[in-house]
Amino acid sequence: MMKRYIFIAVFVLAAGVAQAANVHGFADVRAGLRMQNDPNQDDESLGELRLQLDVMEYAGPLTLQLRSDFLYDWVLDEHDIDLETGEGAIDLREANVSASPVSWADVKAGRQILTWGTGDLLFINDMFPKDWNSFFIGRDEEYLKAPSDAVKVSLFPSWANIDLVYTPRFDHDRFITGDRISFWNAGLGARSGQDAVADANIPDEWFDDDEISIRVSRNMKGYELALYGYEGFWKSPSGSDMESGRAIFPRLGVYGASLRGQLMKGIANLEAGYYDSRDDRDGDDPFVHNSEARLLAGYQQELMRDLTLAVQYYVELMMDYGEYEDSLPEGMDAADENRHVLTLRLTQQLLSQNLMLSFFAYWSPSDEDGYLRPSVSYKASDEWKFTAGGNIFMGRDDHTFFGQFEDNNNVYLSARYSF
Repeated sequence: MMKRYIFIAVFVLAAGVAQAANVHGFADVRAGLRMQNDPNQDDESLGELRLQLDVMEYAGPLTLQLRSDFLYDWVLDEHDIDLETGEGAIDLREANVSASPVSWADVKAGRQILTWGTGDLLFINDMFPKDWNSFFIGRDEEYLKAPSDAVKVSLFPSWANIDLVYTPRFDHDRFITGDRISFWNAGLGARSGQDAVADANIPDEWFDDDEISIRVSRNMKGYELALYGYEGFWKSPSGSDMESGRAIFPRLGVYGASLRGQLMKGIANLEAGYYDSRDDRDGDDPFVHNSEARLLAGYQQELMRDLTLAVQYYVELMMDYGEYEDSLPEGMDAADENRHVLTLRLTQQLLSQNLMLSFFAYWSPSDEDGYLRPSVSYKASDEWKFTAGGNIFMGRDDHTFFGQFEDNNNVYLSARYSF
């Protein structure tokens, strides 16, 4: 307990110094509880004090940015720094330098948050790392995006915009390991958490285990058309090594396209991608994900003043399903050939837009599972914001994507002071 008070005093002092020095950022305290007993996890799903400092400096033609979170986590109580997973006392969000060497090109190098594609909390061609632990335990939605250590070059010829991203060493998702979230452990045939933390063989050789992403986009009569390409690895573990029992990241290529623009009184989007599973192109290795086609269609519209509705339909189509079924070991659960997901987002703003009611729902009719994200936030002033919300999982089977997380249902509260 004394350690907690010392950390709080240090954070308050640092926030005061930062504000006086005209450094932007926020201090955030957040706590959450599980709604049921999980024998493999703590009753507290979330408990942390976070201080974010954001500094931007200009040095001639260069722009330097440093944005870092300083964190005290009293649930895991592990403070050794791991910049890859974001665990520990420091989560370095951005540390980069950018410039415009010519009028038709921008360059940014270093740690940065990258995102593209058209989905709302669904991703097809966005192959940049995600933090699923943060998403499921009640951190702010911005923390779903994990940082990349990369070089981004943006070119602006007259006929299109071209973005090239080179990541010299594979940046994987901050995936579910069992430290914070219990999940379906296929090797054990049961849910596991802190009793059996996942061990993964992560590609980490500089310039050998690299990634390349490209997007070519163009506005055509008010519609944005984009083409995408990616060469690298599955971002979360998508296979297993039967000799070691460790999870693996097979090689992957992704090729896709998207279209976004006005439709009637709202905005519509279409997106598609083909996932070329390089290590299982024949689909006959049950321990490596098959190739897939992924499709997404979405629409959002303001129904009335300050009330917005957004819906999406998403599907994953497994290639070579017959070969996959034939290769399954006896007793191993088979995934569906086609996984369908529907989403609904409702957002209502009240009290001069200071009160926001939000509801996001996923439902998979093929897996018969779902995930609900209700939240309410109140902006008491320009500095203070208070939030309450929950993460609720449901499912018929223990091994489906959302169904595996049923023991992790949680509610949370937060207070944030921005400066």
